[in-house]
Amino acid sequence: MDELARDGAIGAQTAPSPVCSHNEWDPLEEIVVGRLEGATIPSDHPVVSCNIPGFAARAQAWAGGFRYPEFLVKPAQRELDGFVALLESLGVTVRRPDAVDYRRRFGAPGWSSRGFCNSCPRDSLLVIGEEIIETPMAWPCRYFETHSYRGLIKEYFRKGARWTAAPKPQLLDDLYDGDFKIPEEGAPIDYILTEFEPVFDAADFFRCGRDIFALRSNVTNAFGIEWLRRHLGEDYRIHEVPSRCRMPMHIDTTVLPLGPGRFLVNPDYVDVDALPPIMKKWEILIAPEPDPIEDRLLKLASLCGKWLNMNILMLDERRVVVDPHHKRTMQAMKDWGLEPIPCPFLHYAPFGGSFHCATLDVRRRGRLESYF
Repeated sequence: MDELARDGAIGAQTAPSPVCSHNEWDPLEEIVVGRLEGATIPSDHPVVSCNIPGFAARAQAWAGGFRYPEFLVKPAQRELDGFVALLESLGVTVRRPDAVDYRRRFGAPGWSSRGFCNSCPRDSLLVIGEEIIETPMAWPCRYFETHSYRGLIKEYFRKGARWTAAPKPQLLDDLYDGDFKIPEEGAPIDYILTEFEPVFDAADFFRCGRDIFALRSNVTNAFGIEWLRRHLGEDYRIHEVPSRCRMPMHIDTTVLPLGPGRFLVNPDYVDVDALPPIMKKWEILIAPEPDPIEDRLLKLASLCGKWLNMNILMLDERRVVVDPHHKRTMQAMKDWGLEPIPCPFLHYAPFGGSFHCATLDVRRRGRLESYF
């Protein structure tokens, strides 16, 4: 008997898939949450520094490849542990990737790098229905990031899930515009990526059943969006959301659904009048201004912009996990008829995001539908 049959992979294909998630709001049953063990500051590269704000970009240029200092790791780990405990207390099954030492150097023809971390499974893995797709990421330091999830992915596959890896990119200089500069305020948006090959982060997409919304950004090019469109075929429709962010990266601080019929929109990044017509069929809710962060060190070390108050996690159509620091967002959720569940998470920002970034919903109780 071969290994697949021995492990039950063949027989399990007739059973319900353990991976099944069609949108961002069906009742959450199982989720992957990232790790901080072994995390290193992302290695220096133009595609990295053009997406990191302020002081953090300058620090990354000389500290890339070194371990994050303990004064950043400890509070973030404490909050991460609290987040995991919260999810489990609410009946959600939590899975974790393997811990990895990301200081090890690796490479391919034409380049080499050290790693980053696996704090944000939302970036490297995309779940569409019963399929897990490994994404072709544009940051060299994230080239092998999905390997830390391979144990989980193989388990899901053996139990009936589908598993796909997008074409592994070469990441040659041809992929990056060597003359790229961050656009000035009010200037047309430009991107560091060329169309040399398809690249995309999963966090530049969100799912509303048969309709998927995408953001072209400094980690996702038009070639990558088109690859996914053709891969998914006629069962899905992909709509591109235009952004006026000067450093666009990841749609989950630009626009996110708050259940069927409502979009949460970033007023700095989105011109509501320019949204795709299909989005205007739903109510557009304008995200409140983020509450200021008083911790100067945390602001300096963050890899993200200020709009992490939008980076929430829907547990179902009513309950939503929100950082209690964001008082305006907590109140807005209540005003919109939702139940915000507070969970401190500010100190995760130096590692790439907040609740939506730090998770990958593997199974939500629901079915594939068309909502438009």
